[in-house]
Amino acid sequence: MNDISLSLDTVWMLIAAMLVFWMQPGFALCEAGFTRGKNAANILFKNFVDFMFGSLLFWFVGFGFMFGSEGAGFIGAPNWGDLSFYNGDLPVEGFLMFETVFCATAATIVSGAMAERTKFSMYIIYSLFISLIIYPVEGHWTWGGGWLSNSASDSFMMQTFGDVFHDFAGSAIVHSVGGVLALIGAMALGARRGKYAKDGSSRAIPGHSLMLAALGVFILWLGWFGFNPGSQLAASGEVNRTAISHVLLTTNLAASAGGIATMFVTWLKYGKPSFSLMLNGVLAGLVGITAGCDLVSPVGAVVIGLVCGVVLVFAIEFIDHVLHIDDPVGASSVHGVCGILGTLLTGLLSVSNGAFYGHGWGFFGAQCLGILAIDLWAAACGFILFYGIKYLKGLRVDARIEDEGLDVYEHGESCYN
Repeated sequence: MNDISLSLDTVWMLIAAMLVFWMQPGFALCEAGFTRGKNAANILFKNFVDFMFGSLLFWFVGFGFMFGSEGAGFIGAPNWGDLSFYNGDLPVEGFLMFETVFCATAATIVSGAMAERTKFSMYIIYSLFISLIIYPVEGHWTWGGGWLSNSASDSFMMQTFGDVFHDFAGSAIVHSVGGVLALIGAMALGARRGKYAKDGSSRAIPGHSLMLAALGVFILWLGWFGFNPGSQLAASGEVNRTAISHVLLTTNLAASAGGIATMFVTWLKYGKPSFSLMLNGVLAGLVGITAGCDLVSPVGAVVIGLVCGVVLVFAIEFIDHVLHIDDPVGASSVHGVCGILGTLLTGLLSVSNGAFYGHGWGFFGAQCLGILAIDLWAAACGFILFYGIKYLKGLRVDARIEDEGLDVYEHGESCYN
């Protein structure tokens, strides 16, 4: 690779990393807006904690676990503080930074589902474990060259399916893992006080600012233009120019289709189009397209966005009304359910090897096994982590703190005076 091409690719990777970092304030504003004002500072604080601790731990250990070459495909060599194992053309520091912002995204998804009743000290503990172990290990199976992405002719995936698991930018690796952890964390934590009546019916607890939530979603939408196209990790040459342009288009189409689908479903179902659910519909489309944004056609991207936007409404209702799991921002539905859906739909709608294009069911089988393995890993770790903290130290704040707000009691300050 010549110096000009390498420089261009490096600059593109770093710009994309900055855009993905910009998703952190998007998550923060979205979560704060969908919850009550008395907890806004606590939620904003948690989003800073995710990135600060995640940056240090991913540099210190997680990056080695994810991209190290040892461990028989299960986990990489730790390489504490040593990045010399990285063999790519791009500068190792830049690639580390790019991967760090993805790790921070996986961790911050959980905070919204567990908002308004979690002890800040316990939040720090489980955020550390996500960045330190849970995300890097399953990331090694996939992006780190582990067993799910091993394309050698004698590998398990090739011998079983004739193909390997594919997740271009993280529908499964980032979003479904965050969504599964969010669901289990909310389940272990229990519902907010007053959320469910004695007869089990769900009561709405409106957020304090749809304005903040809407701004957060717009910021996330912009950040996704780094999240997905940036995962090409190159911009020089005709192939890469075409690839990132295609990914940008499919990402935007799926987001638009997801928001429109949710708008019309809520209009038909509730008699009025729901703005708050439409915002989550946009995110559902973005989450769904992230796995296959490089492989599906523009029409396929619209289909994925529509499917995720429709399913989202029913997923939120099912988790709330049937399972009685209180997820204030819908993170388990947006990221968990739609992350799984997008990963599976990639196996069907990939132009190059999808089942619906006459390429057989091998690739779809690889996608099914991949999402199952990744989310079972997340679920098992989540159960141990959240229920372990719950029974050893307690996850939840006292009733008085929850009623009066975490901002003052946990931090001694408030966003609003």
